[in-house]
Amino acid sequence: MGIAGRLGVMMFLQYVIWGSWLPLLALYLSRFLGFSGTDIGWVFATLAIASVTAVFVGGQVADRLMSTERFLAVSHLVGGLAMFALPFQKSFWPFFVAMLVHNLMYVPTLSLTNSICFHHLKDAQKQFGRVRMWGTIGWVAASWPFVFILRGKEDAALESALTGIFWIAGAVSVALAFYSLTLPHTPPARTGEKNAPLEALKLLAVPSILVLFIVTFMDSLVHACYFQWTSPFLAQIGLAENLIMPAMSIGQIAEIGTMAVLGVFLKRLGWRKVMTFGILGHAIRFAIYSLGGPVWLVVASNVVHGFCYAFFFATVYIFVDQCFPKDARASAQTLFNLLILGLGPFLGNLMWGKLADLLTTADGINFRLLFLAPTGLAIVAALTLLIGFRPAALEPAAEEPPAG
Repeated sequence: MGIAGRLGVMMFLQYVIWGSWLPLLALYLSRFLGFSGTDIGWVFATLAIASVTAVFVGGQVADRLMSTERFLAVSHLVGGLAMFALPFQKSFWPFFVAMLVHNLMYVPTLSLTNSICFHHLKDAQKQFGRVRMWGTIGWVAASWPFVFILRGKEDAALESALTGIFWIAGAVSVALAFYSLTLPHTPPARTGEKNAPLEALKLLAVPSILVLFIVTFMDSLVHACYFQWTSPFLAQIGLAENLIMPAMSIGQIAEIGTMAVLGVFLKRLGWRKVMTFGILGHAIRFAIYSLGGPVWLVVASNVVHGFCYAFFFATVYIFVDQCFPKDARASAQTLFNLLILGLGPFLGNLMWGKLADLLTTADGINFRLLFLAPTGLAIVAALTLLIGFRPAALEPAAEEPPAG
């Protein structure tokens, strides 16, 4: 198997782990463990907490201290063991701690699997999208079987079936831990005394990179609204509950095709246009949500979700690899992951939740008004990027000669 194929297997397994537990976790916690909404919110917040610590731990270790493939192996082994513990936890604090341990191990690997791809692929712009799409395939592969596994089950049988989300995620984590040791060696970029996360933060002094950082945060807020309110909105407009997850996965299926051709669009349109189109995709989708219409149109609009991810978030990762110094790239990837997986979702969920409370009446949430907010924010983010981001002025970072 060629290097791209080996990295594709890594991405597939990486996202099977996440896709196994995330879609159904809230259902399990609320129905069978009796967790309150606040408890469930804090369990999901472990992703954001882990994203913050990943900036100072994952990137620093991979950039300075340990080879990337060994870091992946250790992280997935510990994360898998924590996932195996979750089916036995029935109260909040033990469950919270086990989930926090898993995410502290798992979140740094999201940026480091990107880094190991960029390190070994000959043409990252052309090849990364095709490799990364296997992660999306892994997510879909993990999510869909539960639609059938859970069909017709009730009470204890349903609870037992739902714990399968933890067993599958744990087993795949352990498998990926051992598989990581077979990946090509990726040594620390440099063993100097500088702090890699600090070096990545210093690059925010470059105006275009600062603009990209701010826009990434804004788009992450918009992105969080999709995961928080799409499923209640689809239920409110009349879509059957058992069809909600397949309806939302339309976007992930579209992401597979979009990632496959991302390199072509980057070469023809350039960084700024591709990223701007990705953000505007959010605006189009939420505008359709806000305007209402037939259920089929609302469901069909989810196709832009994959388009938005590939054209903006995946492109950001590629851009960081092209323009940041070699010895700070893993930390820079983790820094942007902090926005995409941490601060954006954490603050976004609080913001969209508060807005929903303000727009709740006796008839339920006024989703038409609610979705005007992410529509407007996406438009502002796109205009900010279009005006303030000048990637043509940024040359690829010069590689420092080896010390000798």
